[in-house]
Amino acid sequence: MTHIVHPILLAGGSGTRLWPLSRKSYPKQFAKLMGERSLFQASAKRLAGEGFAAPVILTGADYRFVVTEQLAAVEIAPAGILIEPEGRNTAPAILAAALELAARAPEALMLVAPSDHVIPEAESFRAAVQAATIAALEGQLVTFGIRPDRAETGYGWLEMSQAPSADFASEPQPLKGFVEKPDSATAEALLNGGQHLWNAGIFLFSVKTIIAAFEAHAPEMLVLVRASVDQAEQDLGFTRLAPGPWGQVEDISIDYAVMEKAENLSVVPYGGAWSDLGGWDAVWRETGPDEAGVVVSASATAIDCHDTMLRAEDPRQQLVGIGLRDIIAVAMPDAVLVAHKDRAQDVKKAVAALKGQGGLSSGHAPEDFRPWGWFECLVSGSR
Repeated sequence: MTHIVHPILLAGGSGTRLWPLSRKSYPKQFAKLMGERSLFQASAKRLAGEGFAAPVILTGADYRFVVTEQLAAVEIAPAGILIEPEGRNTAPAILAAALELAARAPEALMLVAPSDHVIPEAESFRAAVQAATIAALEGQLVTFGIRPDRAETGYGWLEMSQAPSADFASEPQPLKGFVEKPDSATAEALLNGGQHLWNAGIFLFSVKTIIAAFEAHAPEMLVLVRASVDQAEQDLGFTRLAPGPWGQVEDISIDYAVMEKAENLSVVPYGGAWSDLGGWDAVWRETGPDEAGVVVSASATAIDCHDTMLRAEDPRQQLVGIGLRDIIAVAMPDAVLVAHKDRAQDVKKAVAALKGQGGLSSGHAPEDFRPWGWFECLVSGSR
């Protein structure tokens, strides 16, 4: 039996590790990093169709028109778009979505997913979600764990009660515990032990179960977020959460606020491909390097390069690399990044440095979106 699942797409992050393509004004989920659809569009399509209700989107005011335009382009009508007055991490956002959904579908199952992940095998993932519904209907807080293929230190890990089956079937089992982002030695041990998965940050639970979890483990947040939802205003089809109560809410993730305190936890192993594209090294890996380890965009050329990515975002640009090894080069009309592949996680340091210098390119993309369309900034000066 197929159970209807209500997707909750989180689309408010800034994605500074993928600068200069991803900016605060136009973060990575809205960019076409992989193929002709943005990550946000791909996520919305992946969680659409049989078994899924119309999605609820959580985003910031700056992105509201990008969200509506991109959803329209893939012919998806959202059930609601909630505008956060400011980013307060995942716990308040998920709770706001749960309270909004409870008002119209109190028995609903909600699937919470970031909108900037890459999951190429959509059917396989949808099957994993359906496999998790029975546990969620029984009152479990279900999280999804990814089969690890390397000793990754950039992800949190999940400890299973037992090793997954040989075919890595998506069968819910009790979650034994959470592991914070490990050091290299610990990550190697977790990988070799066979009882740990990467924490995907994707969750399935019933509306009443997650609200009860907040009532038990974060009651102050529940009071404030409920007030923000109750006092929300409708604006051009958007629901603007009330800024007063929202501004008092703790900035905290769902893991810290609820999951690590709860006892009714289950994990569903997922054996398919997955990436959160947390840095340019991940984009290089997921784009499919050739036999020399090289990835190039349409207007980039690599000559005698190895393990390198050359990416020019404007077709009027020509990016050429000669004799490069382990290099990431990304060219935008207003900014260029050149970094060693092993230092991909340090890109956010460049953003911080540019921000300190007052550089517009640290956070603002050349194009700005409005209800009537978009404009491009050609020149910016003191006057």
